[in-house]
Amino acid sequence: MAQYTPPLRDMQFVLHEMLNVVDEFKQMPAHAEVDADTINAILEEGGKFASEVIFPINQTGDQEGCTLDKATHEVTAPKGFKEAYQKYVEGGWPALSADPEYGGQGLPITVNQCFYEMMNSANQAWTMYPGLSHGAYEALHAHGTPEQKKTFLPKLTSGEWTGTMCLTEPHCGTDLGLLRTKAEPQGDGTYRITGQKIFISAGEHNLAENIVHLVLARLPDAPQGSKGISLFVVPKFLVNADGSVGERNKIYCGGLEHKMGIHGNATAQMVLDGAVGTLVGEPHKGLQAMFVMMNAARLGVGMQSLGLTEVAYQNAVAYAKDRIQMRSLSGPKATDKPADPIIVHPDVRKMLLTARAYAEGGRALSLWTALLIDRELSSTDEAARKEAADLVALVTPIVKAFLTDNGWIATSHCMQVFGGHGYIAEWGMEQYVRDARINMIYEGTNTIQSLDLLGRKVLADNGAKLKKFGKIVATFVEEEGVNENMQEFINPLADLGDKVTKLTTEIGMKAFQNPDEVGGAAVDYLRVCGHLVFAYFWARMAKVALAKVDSGDPFYKAKLITARFYFAKLLPETASLIRTARAGVKPLMEMDEALF
Repeated sequence: MAQYTPPLRDMQFVLHEMLNVVDEFKQMPAHAEVDADTINAILEEGGKFASEVIFPINQTGDQEGCTLDKATHEVTAPKGFKEAYQKYVEGGWPALSADPEYGGQGLPITVNQCFYEMMNSANQAWTMYPGLSHGAYEALHAHGTPEQKKTFLPKLTSGEWTGTMCLTEPHCGTDLGLLRTKAEPQGDGTYRITGQKIFISAGEHNLAENIVHLVLARLPDAPQGSKGISLFVVPKFLVNADGSVGERNKIYCGGLEHKMGIHGNATAQMVLDGAVGTLVGEPHKGLQAMFVMMNAARLGVGMQSLGLTEVAYQNAVAYAKDRIQMRSLSGPKATDKPADPIIVHPDVRKMLLTARAYAEGGRALSLWTALLIDRELSSTDEAARKEAADLVALVTPIVKAFLTDNGWIATSHCMQVFGGHGYIAEWGMEQYVRDARINMIYEGTNTIQSLDLLGRKVLADNGAKLKKFGKIVATFVEEEGVNENMQEFINPLADLGDKVTKLTTEIGMKAFQNPDEVGGAAVDYLRVCGHLVFAYFWARMAKVALAKVDSGDPFYKAKLITARFYFAKLLPETASLIRTARAGVKPLMEMDEALF
């Protein structure tokens, strides 16, 4: 009974009215010919694929799940998944932003980001099968040998093969320095890899003819810890000299995880029993190569929760307009009915507007980040590329953690709108909540993202990256500070910017005395920074909407009202977050372990 309509109008607003992406692309030779009509046409077709092909199999895929044949170790995806994947490949969608040298269409990452948001709204579990292929493609494109690129990139680009990343092991989660998988050199340029990996999304399935696993392992002479990790490419089927699929490699699925959500995706326990692989990048420097894939995945996970936030919001709004219950406190609104639609009640509206504000704010942030990546990859200005890279590094943990935290809040709110009907499977809302929960955990838990932001991205360079974003905010505040109509947005934005600067300095000084202070403040700190970023983009969106609110298009009125809601009802959360961050680590650490 769920429904989904691609939010093309809001995407076009962000792309063309706020970010002016076409003007940006004109400064990039690789994308100089990309115009608004082309972008809009691609997104319209992408929206049709999402809503018409993979959305109808979302709920059935969740109910059916994946099936493992323990005798053959083969996994069958839910009914309709393989056929949908064939349509995805036939439509050329895997090649959208890939390098033309390997058969790609060479379109901007920004366009691909919009497409992936829609696919995640329609069916997150299905989208994870091709989604990880992009990360594998990026890692090999950046660090693969010429032979590896020739062998794997055209197949990943076409979608004929999919990719995974095999990091985690049963005894180590995020702490990859503890991994034990071994790689023995064979003297011919190949390695025999033995070990076990767990939680491997799309690790085994029947959608594509081959699966390209990127595997972290240790060479015999590897030093201990994370400095002794190497990266290997290990295909499910070995590849013949002519590029065709050869014999089965000794990597197989030993079991499927029984999960809370994303049932339609095969989360596999992978066993490597002397599997043949080749080294990617330099020995003992596998994490550097894998981080290309991990960062792509972290941005992708943010898009997963953005997609779920949008589709949950759409369904909750439709239900709230239709469901009648009680009368408005200020008097009947639907006098022809025995009760009013629940959308008249203030708290129902608060839940709906929270989801809407988080969806639209997340869309603005994610597309700005994608545009930065395009600039980093394609600008001819070296300084612009460096600045973009620093900003992407800064906001990646925010995209991953803030958007997924918000996705959990928003999907929970939207389920609440349905009351008891939201808790049962029929309406599809409880699936969105279950699916959203994993996004806060994998690709580095949100606590790990918070430590990354505060420790590595902010304090490690004395706030240099943060200051770059602060300069963007300050410039906007200065430009709009004289605009009386913008004061309701500019003043709280400027105030929060000052508070983030002071909070950062305070935590940094405490951390010199006790490094645990970073751990005590990091989660609150990331959420404060997330709101700073959202406040900036909501102020920018409000500026555009203010200029066009009298145009007669109700879109701008709704945008302005949502902006005001965000500043009035969501941004004030930062006051309590700043206070708890300042409370320090003592309340967390003073209790003796025996007292727990």
